[in-house]
Amino acid sequence: MHLKQAEALFGSNFIGPDRINSMLTAMGCSPLRPEDIPPLEYSDTLLEKSAADFLLVLGYPGTAGDPVDILKFRDCFGIDPDRSEPCLYNQDWYLKEDFVHKTLDSRWYLLRKDVFEDTRSLSPESIAGSGIVFPSAILCVYAFFAFYLACGQPLWRHDFVWCSDTDHNGDRIYVGKYHDIDGVNKNGFSIHRHLALRPCYSSITTL
Repeated sequence: MHLKQAEALFGSNFIGPDRINSMLTAMGCSPLRPEDIPPLEYSDTLLEKSAADFLLVLGYPGTAGDPVDILKFRDCFGIDPDRSEPCLYNQDWYLKEDFVHKTLDSRWYLLRKDVFEDTRSLSPESIAGSGIVFPSAILCVYAFFAFYLACGQPLWRHDFVWCSDTDHNGDRIYVGKYHDIDGVNKNGFSIHRHLALRPCYSSITTL
């Protein structure tokens, strides 16, 4: 399938060169060149089946001297919604974690927009093996900002999604939930880790 056909098929779910270049410009990065655009390798059948529920996202890693990683998004969009939106949620625990330096491969990605309702409240361990493939944190961050800048609305507004990444302790990363429905926390794309129980978690008593 040609890119123009894919764009017509996916409509607002198409995050192609024009939208990526708009995001890169907002980030102060060099725009994509024609030779940076990889071929679309998904089958026509899969694209037609996915168009209603998935984003079709052009991945771009940036350059060796200016990678498009999570730290780049944090530096460019900030952590204060009172100054500008979209932004990342104000937290810093992940700044020394390896996964924030990962970039996307130069290829196209299909990324589901909405969570599977039957996976709510399930642990990632119980979901594994069901055929669901967790996306990387950088893919979620990248798609979130590209889509927000193009369409003016956040992905996963009130939901968290599990990611394939883990922190240095092996705890699973999850991201999303841009807006706190209770109004307690400020807006911002959240990056968290799901703490596994270890021997250091224990209890005391009070009398």
